[in-house]
Amino acid sequence: MVQIMQDTCRESVNLIRDFVDSEFAESSAVQLKKSRVDLAAGLRQVMDTYQRSESLVVKDFSFSSTPDEVYVDIDNNKFLQVINNLLSNAIKFTREGGHIDVTLAQHPDHVLITVADDGIGIPEKLQPVLFDRFTKARRPGLRGEKTTGLGMSIIQALVQLHGGTIWFESQEKVGTTFYIKLPA
Repeated sequence: MVQIMQDTCRESVNLIRDFVDSEFAESSAVQLKKSRVDLAAGLRQVMDTYQRSESLVVKDFSFSSTPDEVYVDIDNNKFLQVINNLLSNAIKFTREGGHIDVTLAQHPDHVLITVADDGIGIPEKLQPVLFDRFTKARRPGLRGEKTTGLGMSIIQALVQLHGGTIWFESQEKVGTTFYIKLPA
């Protein structure tokens, strides 16, 4: 009986998470509150937070920016949520002791952000549907973390709301790199 109760509770929590994620997906289309921010400083702060939590997350994190300050017009909260979601996925699919690298580069007409890991990679058959809502590409993390299949579609929607594009390269057992190109 206790096992049935535990299973029911677990399924109920997962159902609530699905509803919350779905609601977030719907609300991601709200109007952005853009301001001019130093994206390098924001990314540096996010990476510092992950590096400080290394006792919980045993990964090697690195960040680099060229130049040291990169100013863009973004909704800082929503865009940093994109980065946090990508990092969360990288953590989920990278073994302990693995590497997660974030880079930011300024170009004349755009900025390019990369989030790269040396994790398990995305199987080739799942790559074409990765950004689909409730994608079939969803799979549990290395430690059994649950997923709804909404994260990547939300990330793509937020990047597009910022006038940007997102794409990735991945190879199984080698890792994945996500690229985000935003207007300068």
